[in-house]
Amino acid sequence: MKLYHSPTSPYVRKVMVLLHETGQLDDVELLPATGTPISPAEALVGKAPLTKVPALERPDGPTLFDSRVICAFLDARAQAGLYPDGPARWDVLTLEALADGILDAALLMTYENRLRPADKQWGDWVDAQWDKIDRACAALTERWMANLSGSLDMGQIAVGCALGYLDLRHDARGWRQGNDALATWYAEFDARPSMVETRPPA
Repeated sequence: MKLYHSPTSPYVRKVMVLLHETGQLDDVELLPATGTPISPAEALVGKAPLTKVPALERPDGPTLFDSRVICAFLDARAQAGLYPDGPARWDVLTLEALADGILDAALLMTYENRLRPADKQWGDWVDAQWDKIDRACAALTERWMANLSGSLDMGQIAVGCALGYLDLRHDARGWRQGNDALATWYAEFDARPSMVETRPPA
């Protein structure tokens, strides 16, 4: 299999952490592919129509995208149980969706500051994206700590990668403020070998 990969993409990092945790890293060839909303990843043209990483090219089927689909596929392939059966499955999927929502908002902030001309940037819109992140972190602290502290699952991996991206791109916003339990959990989770091995370059 071939994984179209960017080391700074938090969505790619989710897949990479899963590969480490499930012992599948050697089954995947990493191929560089970078792009932005205004400059698509050329390596993905003809393979993944959204031209976004991650994308997983398989020898026996169409290329898979996005990160949630790829992670579910690789988890099933390894029979790792990161997406559990029964009622717990819906908690894990919801937690992963919440984490991906944090990433969606954080990336929009990054693109606004990096890609849009300074005279066209909209500060209130950027702040509104952070408000989503702030609410999500509060929800993690107030509702989801028991899930985060349980056996490893895909929800935990997604949250860990989301918080790591906030540290990478929006550390000055201070997501830890008012989220002491979440910050404590993340400090421990971020020390896992799979997280250490996939830390993005500064």
